[in-house]
Amino acid sequence: MKADPAVQRRLLDLAEADAELNRVEHRRRTLPELEQIGRAEGEARAKRDELVVAQTAFSDLDREVKRLENEVDQVRAREQRDRDLMAAGASAKQLEDLEHELQTLSRRQGILEDEQLEVMEQREALETNVTKSREALAAAEERLADIQSRRDEALADLEVAEARRRGERDLIVKALPADLAALYDRIRAQRGVAAGLLQGARCSACRIELDRTALTEVREAAADDVVRCEECGAILVRAGDSR
Repeated sequence: MKADPAVQRRLLDLAEADAELNRVEHRRRTLPELEQIGRAEGEARAKRDELVVAQTAFSDLDREVKRLENEVDQVRAREQRDRDLMAAGASAKQLEDLEHELQTLSRRQGILEDEQLEVMEQREALETNVTKSREALAAAEERLADIQSRRDEALADLEVAEARRRGERDLIVKALPADLAALYDRIRAQRGVAAGLLQGARCSACRIELDRTALTEVREAAADDVVRCEECGAILVRAGDSR
């Protein structure tokens, strides 16, 4: 294959555009924010689980407080009923039974109220835990949102850089002979890097020096011959001092 030396030199611009596109893709896959988001998501899940545990414990105690309140109300209602019966007039036997029951109800009410006070204190402590857990979750979600925002900004910048480079690449390819562009793309698909500058005896695509025989063949080739590196297969672009 033959191509004007100036046209061949455009392959270096094409290779640089492709290298930059590869770098953009690598940066997209290895953004530090991606790993940070994974950790922040794990932290947010943990804080969310902690909140659920705290809320569940609070709800259980809240139900217990309400149960005790209901029992105290029932005891008080029974006590009031007994007092009403005593005030309405009752036999001596009934008065004795009512007095005994009132004593029992008083003791029961005292026990229930002590339990109620203890559980209410526990509930208050758990309510504080719920508040702290909710605040911790909000902080974790805020950190996650901040990292996601920075990731989105970085991706947007990479998309701009990628679009610019793809535009440049398209212009270069359109200016190349179809057969030369096809050869370049075929080598790139197989080897990754499809063109490199011959720098002295070294191919810039693979960074390997050509042996003396191969170097002589390359230098003796016509200026418009499309030559390739025997090591990596890339198209060797010869500058003025490469011959």
